[in-house]
This record gives sequence, structure tokens and C-alpha cells, in this order.
Amino acid sequence: MADTTNTTTVHTAEVVRYDDPVIITERVAVAAFIAGYTDPTRRSYATDLRIFAGWCHDHGINLLNVRRPHLEMFARWMEQEGRMASTIGRRLSTLSSFYKYCQIEDIVIKNPAANIRRPKVDDESRTLGLDRNELGVLLVQAGLGDLRDGALITLLALNGLRISEALNADIGDLSTERGHRTLAIVRKGGKHVTIPIAPRTGRALDLYIGERSVGPIFLGVEGGRMDRYCADRMVKRLTKRAGIDKKISPHSLRHSFITAALDAGVPLRDVQEAASHADPRTTMRYDRARRSLDRHATYIVSTFIAGARFPSGWVSARGRDYRVGPTNAGTWVSCHVATLPLTKRRTACILHAWPTFRSEKYPKPSTTNSSDAPSWQANHYSST
Repeated sequence: MADTTNTTTVHTAEVVRYDDPVIITERVAVAAFIAGYTDPTRRSYATDLRIFAGWCHDHGINLLNVRRPHLEMFARWMEQEGRMASTIGRRLSTLSSFYKYCQIEDIVIKNPAANIRRPKVDDESRTLGLDRNELGVLLVQAGLGDLRDGALITLLALNGLRISEALNADIGDLSTERGHRTLAIVRKGGKHVTIPIAPRTGRALDLYIGERSVGPIFLGVEGGRMDRYCADRMVKRLTKRAGIDKKISPHSLRHSFITAALDAGVPLRDVQEAASHADPRTTMRYDRARRSLDRHATYIVSTFIAGARFPSGWVSARGRDYRVGPTNAGTWVSCHVATLPLTKRRTACILHAWPTFRSEKYPKPSTTNSSDAPSWQANHYSST
């Protein structure tokens, strides 16, 4: 594994800029809090705290004098801004951790976020992903373009990496182990793991890296390490070029990988490990979203009703009499379709449960004997 000192680091001075709308005491408290976390978490916490600090500044509130009603107002403001429930919950969780730290360090007397109400997060993941066909089209489109784009899209789509995990990988992290091409990455929380990469991914990476032997795998425009904003623009550009009408981000490819793995029959426990989910319930959110469509009761009910058989006889509907009888295909209805409203004629002729229609209306017989039913050979209806 390459020396970890080469990976991108975030220093306190970079995270808590001097132009932030916080006073010195607040800045010191924020810097001390985020200093104890690794790079990805540190960036996320710094972003959440900066947004909240800006909101406090706009409302004339000192960051260290916040009370629970202020946090409730901040949550309502995020709802009005259209933020997802998961985003609101994460930011409130960040603030809870921050004020808990300040309470332990005697910076504040009480944690105002200790009992804050957080929005309920849906059991199903609402992240837009790609289905099997769309993912294949995107991979083909990426392969036809720039080598860097093809390598990154393939790695994200076929390994389900977080964008930070892919961009922080170095050339020295690529290796071979027991016949497998492998890549050593740093997972969420600073965990170092080695993952296998498919032959297709390995070829795409080899073509892009070329003769380079050191440095980051994915380079930006100026020759440095590629950042997440550049990756986001690249994914959106390729998605549009592939004719996919969805708002897709790099994280959507991770969602697509998990869904494709579940569709392919990979056990939930193996998908959880591949996705590096600490809690299996996180992986199950993707599975619920998939099953809620694929196994919806509407398909079973429609098939069940389509195979229904009705007893022979005459039925009345809206003042008209109709002859109903069983067939091999389900049930036929003899009716005068020409007398139906124009908006009902086509519907009457395509209903799956009643596939056979008669264009003639017969008088209701005195009995239901089958000999009273008129003979007919063709299925047609009048268009007049």
C-alpha cells in the first residue's frame, strides 16, 4: 500500500477559514471538535458546521449560545430549502456531537441538541440509481470517451466505491494477490481494506495509467489529484451523452452497484460487505426500494383478475343486458359496443379479463339455456 501521507489531508486552517462568520472562541471550538476525525468525516462535519454557523450569523445568534428552539428553527429552514430528511438528520446529528463535545470540555453548560427531534428517514433509499440496461449504456459511453472517464466510471459502477475512496487511491495501491487484481483503499472511518477489481476494471485502469508509476490514479485538469466536483461534472456529462434522463451523481453509481448486486442474487450479507455498510439495515434500504417495485402486489392482482372465470348467463349494466360466457382465454362478453360512448369502446375491446366481444346485441332470452345464445365466429366490434 502506498504511503498514506500522500493522500489528501484537510488541515484545521483549511476547514475553518478565517472568513467564516464565527468569532475566535467559536472557531477554536469548531477546530478542536473536527480535529479528532479522519479526512472524509472531517470534511462532512466542517461543511455541516459552516452551514449552521452561517445560519446563526444571519439570525444574529452566537454559535455557543444556541438553544433547542434555534435548532428546531434551523431544521424547519432546511425543510423549506428542500433538503432531504436524511440530510437534515445528518446535520442535526453533527450538531449534537459538536455540542456534546463542547459540554464535555465545559465550553457550554448544556447540550441544546440532546433531545432535538429529528425527521424520520424512509426505510427505502430515495437515491436515483440506474437499472441494468442504463448502467450498461453508461459504461459503453464512458469507454468511448476519455480514458480517465472510462476508468473512473467503471470503478464506481462495478465496485460501488464512494467517490472519496476512488479519488484518494494511488497507483501504488494497485496490486495482485492470489491471481486477483486488487486495490487498497481507505474506507469510511479510516479503515484500510483491500478489494478485488474485475478484469474489465483492471484493463480500464491500466489503459488510463499508462507509464505512470507513482501519484494518484485519477488526475485533475491541472495535473493534481482529481476532486469530487470534477468527478460530479464528468458523471453528469456522460449521463446526458448516454441519453439517460435522470439526475445522476457519483453516489448514484454506488446505489446502482448495490441494486445490481441484489438483482443478480448476491446474498445480502455479501452486498453489505462489498458496500462497507456497518449496519445491515443500510443495505436493506436498497433492497426494500428494489422489492417495492419488482414484487408489488399490483402485478399479482392483475394476473389473478385476468384469469378469472364468470358463470354463463345474462348480466345487466347501466340499463343494458349483456351475454357472458366462459372461454379458454378467460371470459367473453357479448355486447353492442357501437352503443358505448366513444371513450369506452377501445377500453371495452382491450380489457384482458374480457378479451372477446360481440358487435351484436341480442334480446334477453326467457331462459339461460345455451341454445338461446346466438352463434358467432369472429371477434370484432363496430367503430361507428
